[in-house]
Amino acid sequence: MGGVGLTIDITGVPNERFIFSPSPLGELAAMLHALAEPAHHPALHGWITTTAASLKPELSDRLLEADFLWRSARADFFVPGQPRDTLAAELDDVDRLDDETYVAAALITTSCGSTPQRRLRSPLVDADARHRARELALARGPRQADFADQLLADPPGVRAWVRRLLEDCEQAFFAESWARVQHQLAADSRHKADLLARYGLDTVLAAVSPATTRSPDGRRILIDKLQDNATTAQGQGVTFTPTAFGRPHLLVVHAPGWRPVVQYPTAEAGLPHPVPLDLIQRRIDALAHPVRRRIARTLARGPHTTGEIAEAWQLSTPEVSRQLTVLKQAGLTTVSRRGRYVHHQLDLTVCARLGADFVEAILR
Repeated sequence: MGGVGLTIDITGVPNERFIFSPSPLGELAAMLHALAEPAHHPALHGWITTTAASLKPELSDRLLEADFLWRSARADFFVPGQPRDTLAAELDDVDRLDDETYVAAALITTSCGSTPQRRLRSPLVDADARHRARELALARGPRQADFADQLLADPPGVRAWVRRLLEDCEQAFFAESWARVQHQLAADSRHKADLLARYGLDTVLAAVSPATTRSPDGRRILIDKLQDNATTAQGQGVTFTPTAFGRPHLLVVHAPGWRPVVQYPTAEAGLPHPVPLDLIQRRIDALAHPVRRRIARTLARGPHTTGEIAEAWQLSTPEVSRQLTVLKQAGLTTVSRRGRYVHHQLDLTVCARLGADFVEAILR
C-alpha cells in the first residue's frame, strides 16, 4: 500500500469552479454496481435482495449483458461533471457525446497498471485499442464480448439500446429509490458548499472523506487510491457528487479530457468512517509481528498493565512498552487508568473491521 494515489491539479482554480451536486445518473450507476457486486455492499443487502428479486428476467438479462459498464469500473459518462436535476436531462447530455468519446469511455473503463494514465485512442479507429477493449469485455464473459462487438460495429444502435435499458431501470426500481435519497444528497451538497464558502477547501476535503486531502503547496487534491494517476482541473474545475448507494467506494473520474469528478459516500449515523489505506497498513504491520500478536491475544481478554503482560510472556517491561506503543499508534488498543495503574485493552470493534476470522482467532 502507499504510493502517490490519484492527484488532481487545481492550480489557479477559483472556489466557484468547485461544484457540489447530486447526480441521478451517478446514483443509478452506483445502484447498478451494487446489484452487480453485492459483496461490495453488505450494508445494502436488504435493498439488493429485494430489488434483484423484483426485476423481470428480461431486464436482468439485459443488465448482465452490459454489466462491464459499471461492474469493476464505471464508464466516465455515468458520473457527470455537470449534474442535472433529472435522469432524462443527464442522459440527453450523454447523447451529445460523439461516438468515439462514448465508445472509448464505455469499453476502456479501467487501467490496471500503476503508470500514469495516457490518452488512449478510440477503439473505433485504432486496432490495438479495439483489441484491448474486446479482451476486457471477453474476460467478463461471452455476453459482454458480444455487447462490445455490437458497440464497435453499430455505436448509434447500441447507444440507443443502453439508454432504453437505463430508462427501464428508472421505471423498475430507480425512481422509487432515488425519491428516498435525493433530498438527503441535496442537503449534503448544500452543506459541503457552505463549508467551502465559510472555511475553505481543506475543510471540505476532510468532510468528503479521510482519503481526500490537499498537498502542502495547495496546488493538488490528493486522493488515497490504489492506482497512481494524475489529472488536471485547470480550466474545468472539480465536481463533488454525494452518493447513498456507492458506499464504501470513493469513485474518481480522472481520464484525460474529462472534468474531474469525485463521487463520495455520504456520512450515515451508525456507520464507521472510512479508514485511510496507510492506517490499515499500519494495523496489518502491527499485527504481523509475533510478539505483538501475543500481546494482542492477552489484551483481547481484558485490560492488562504493562507489568502483567511482561510477566505473562516473560518479556522486559521496556520491550512490552515499545510493542504497546506500536499497537496504540495503529489505533488497535485503548488505554484507561485505575488509580496509579494504566491498563491496555484491545479494541475489538476496530479489529472486527480487519476481519471476523482475525477476531475469532485472537479470541480462541
